Amino acid sequence: MEHIILEAQDTTAGIVFNLADLETRLNQLTDTRDKRGKIYSLGMILVMVILAKLSGEDKPSGIAQWIRLRRDSFVKLFRFKHQRVPCLNTIRTVLQDVVSLEELETIFQRYLHETYGGQESQLIAIDGKTMRGTIPKGSSQGVHLLAAYLPEEGVVLKQVDVETKENEITAAPQLLEQINLKNKIVCADAMQTQRKLSVDVLARGGDYIWFIKNNQPTLLEAVQQFFQPAHISAGWHRPELPRIIAQTTEKRHGRLEKRTLTLMVDEEGYLDWPGVRQVFKLERHVIHQKTGQETSEVAYGLTSCSPETASAEQMLQWTRRYWGIENGLHYRRDVTLREDATRISQPALAKAIATINNFVIGLALKLGYANLAAARRIFDARIAAQIM
Repeated sequence: MEHIILEAQDTTAGIVFNLADLETRLNQLTDTRDKRGKIYSLGMILVMVILAKLSGEDKPSGIAQWIRLRRDSFVKLFRFKHQRVPCLNTIRTVLQDVVSLEELETIFQRYLHETYGGQESQLIAIDGKTMRGTIPKGSSQGVHLLAAYLPEEGVVLKQVDVETKENEITAAPQLLEQINLKNKIVCADAMQTQRKLSVDVLARGGDYIWFIKNNQPTLLEAVQQFFQPAHISAGWHRPELPRIIAQTTEKRHGRLEKRTLTLMVDEEGYLDWPGVRQVFKLERHVIHQKTGQETSEVAYGLTSCSPETASAEQMLQWTRRYWGIENGLHYRRDVTLREDATRISQPALAKAIATINNFVIGLALKLGYANLAAARRIFDARIAAQIM
């Protein structure tokens, strides 16, 4: 069997998950193993791991057991000469010592793009995540990964290893060096609001959207001033600048959420920041309908996007999609794929699992599944029916 038919959400037709094509692509990975005694190709091993992941397994031991329990099916599927499948040690060795994660990311990205389309979106979100399951007892540091993510498609373009969260500032330029930024818009939180990164993004034909917090107190105060009433004093005043406002109201999960984005153009160059064209104030007000509890938060930011490129409505949409990285990527990895709960002591193995998790999330979203847990249950049933 060279393919599995996976159901696409809200359609009666299935979508082909071409195992032969994926295996062929994965066999292009650099294989550093000794040819003597090598039984399974990298493509075979990784396809089995991916199928186990799609079927609901998260721990390396669970993945190995899932494969072992389907030994006869995989022997037939891959036409193995011997009646055996990769054991846990083989899987661990391949993931942590053999596979180049940079090569693997590229293959996954191309497979999703060339098979299911996409990657035409402008917005690239940058955000970091600590894999809590890798934090040793008595320590506060574990594997921390900084990812470049397409929130509109659910695809991770690249991710790099960062020693600590504070090192994200130096890691971000290295991450973006690997990505074509022409006509793209890079969005990141306050940690990445740096002059050098702004210059780098602009020099490579992109634009930026940065949030501002107390780590840049002078810049934050300057941006906040835009949204204060015009100051008038003897002999000097700042004119009232035009404000463009966009709003959305959404009711979901028992909450009524109102978002308001106020956008102002810095035509006179009041801000001393590379390439800045506009500043914004983003207000979020939430009413919990069951309890009546209300919460509000305000964020400020700046962008190099011109008024012609980014209206208030567009900025509101982009900033919301950026904030959606918590649910779109981190929540799925933490909760559904149990990254934080899975204890892995080898950093290289943890990074490999994270890369495969990114692929599983991207594949599910390409098939239209926002609920990854539901998608895995459906995939498990389909895969079981077709490989048995």
